[in-house]
Amino acid sequence: MWIWLGGDGVEAVLKPEKFPIEKIYVPVKKRKTLNTGVVQEIAESILQVGQQAPILVRPDEGRYVLVEGLHRLEACRALGEETIIGLVVSAQVARQDPVLPADAHADAERQKTERLRKLRLEKEAAEKSAAEKTSPKTEPAAQPRERAERHVQNKLKATAGRRNRDNSGSATTLSEWFAQQERDGNRY
Repeated sequence: MWIWLGGDGVEAVLKPEKFPIEKIYVPVKKRKTLNTGVVQEIAESILQVGQQAPILVRPDEGRYVLVEGLHRLEACRALGEETIIGLVVSAQVARQDPVLPADAHADAERQKTERLRKLRLEKEAAEKSAAEKTSPKTEPAAQPRERAERHVQNKLKATAGRRNRDNSGSATTLSEWFAQQERDGNRY
């Protein structure tokens, strides 16, 4: 049950009904606001928990004109649904915002956000799992500290080897090597 506050301040109780999707006309101006990413997210949500919020339509010469709920309508259409849950409102009331029972609107938004977050996390986990299955097994990259230690060790070996070739005496300990580097003006 939805409660609507009319322009004259009178509350109206609206009962959700099922409408044939093919009889709902979407104004051109509304069609331009369509976001396919949002439609996909809503379609995934509808598959899991069903349609939670009705669309709003107004009657117009044997058809209905969409007032609110373009993405829900397109998600149901994409899923192959023939009907959609909606509320009939008058053209005057269509310009007003619904007044839901205490905190119902905020609660509905929280539930919707939570469902979409769960769907996104599940999708990311599935993509990660698929990527792990298809990628070749490799060893994990060395940690930065390990790379730095290897770099110093390699530099020590190269410097010691060069000194041995030059016959200018080689550093035998790490402290001697550091002292030699400072004398030579090298930054290690």
